[in-house]
Amino acid sequence: AAGAVPQVLPAAPASPPLPAPPSHRPGTPGIFVRSPPRRQRGERARRVSSGWGRCCGGCGDPACEGKAERTGFAQPGKGPAQSGAQWGPSYLVSELQSIPSWILRDRRVRLRALCRTTPGVTARASERTVEPLEYYRRFLKENCRPDGRELGEFRTTTVNIGSITTADGSALVKLGNTTVICGVKAELAAPAVDSANKGYIVPNVELPSLCAERFRSGPPGEEAQAASQFIADVIENSQMIVKEDLCIANGKLAWVLYCDIICLDYDGNLLDASVFALLAALKNDHWNLFVSSVQLPLVTINEETGLSEVNLKQKNPLIIRKHPVATSFAIFDDTLLIVDPTAEEEDLATGTVTIVTDEEGRLCSVHKPGGSPLTGAKLQDCITRAITRHKEVKKLIDKVIKSITPK
Repeated sequence: AAGAVPQVLPAAPASPPLPAPPSHRPGTPGIFVRSPPRRQRGERARRVSSGWGRCCGGCGDPACEGKAERTGFAQPGKGPAQSGAQWGPSYLVSELQSIPSWILRDRRVRLRALCRTTPGVTARASERTVEPLEYYRRFLKENCRPDGRELGEFRTTTVNIGSITTADGSALVKLGNTTVICGVKAELAAPAVDSANKGYIVPNVELPSLCAERFRSGPPGEEAQAASQFIADVIENSQMIVKEDLCIANGKLAWVLYCDIICLDYDGNLLDASVFALLAALKNDHWNLFVSSVQLPLVTINEETGLSEVNLKQKNPLIIRKHPVATSFAIFDDTLLIVDPTAEEEDLATGTVTIVTDEEGRLCSVHKPGGSPLTGAKLQDCITRAITRHKEVKKLIDKVIKSITPK
């Protein structure tokens, strides 16, 4: 309207200044980190709550080989509940590059407070990928391994006997993550001309593509063929099964034992698991008896027709004369020996050696496919450890047989 006095609107209040970077008072432990946006909190909280985070290596502490604190920015000397931490190490590790320098002062010192310094547990993933050999050497200097085992310690071993009901004998063996199943099947065949009084033992080790990414479908690879030949040599050298015991009629009929060993999950030390599985598949009712759980039916040859007659009602157990057990070692830096190597340790090792002994402590076979040489003293140490391992396997099989034997 005319003559109206224009009103002057009040000035908008000045926006408050940005807060100054928080100062870290001397003697006050902790790390100052801005709170992430609300939308990111749920995702990062789920990421952290799923488990332990890993040290990113930013602390620079050569003794740091441990897992970071799960609950995050725990203050030195205080537990997670006391420090009031809200975010786990995964958030810290993933956001270190985006945190301004004034927020995280002396990052290396404070990261050391977040990491346990216990050797032998999961360490820096980046270093393990870039320099795996140096990563392992730091553990070996402390006489331990990244999975927490000592140098002469085997992984957890489990065995299940009678896993395949359609086979004459079977067993499933798990050595750490390495899983092997063995099935034994008996068939009739004519003996060879040059060995008319002997039967056949045909071991076959299969490494399908499902057990590891390194293997491919198709014909057996070099490693599978070498393992099959090793099993055949162990059976022959240890006299585990004498081929003359498989003969039915001289020059006419004999038994053929097909020992199929299939690796379901490969994580190193295939030879030990394969020999163990074969021994368990040919298990005895008692370790000291020479009879096997594999029952062969009575077979006779009709003189009039010349044909074989099989009596399924009358069976005779297969005779097992020896009980070989294999123990494998990996050689690091030409001098250090570790027992029961994993797949990663086998790849990094400068050589491997497998010792096979029987229940009497006698040496049945030594398998060393090239690599670093061994001194006589080192070889004797391997044999001594192999004898001890044989006792452990014997105790385990006896325990399993006792649990399945009807009272």
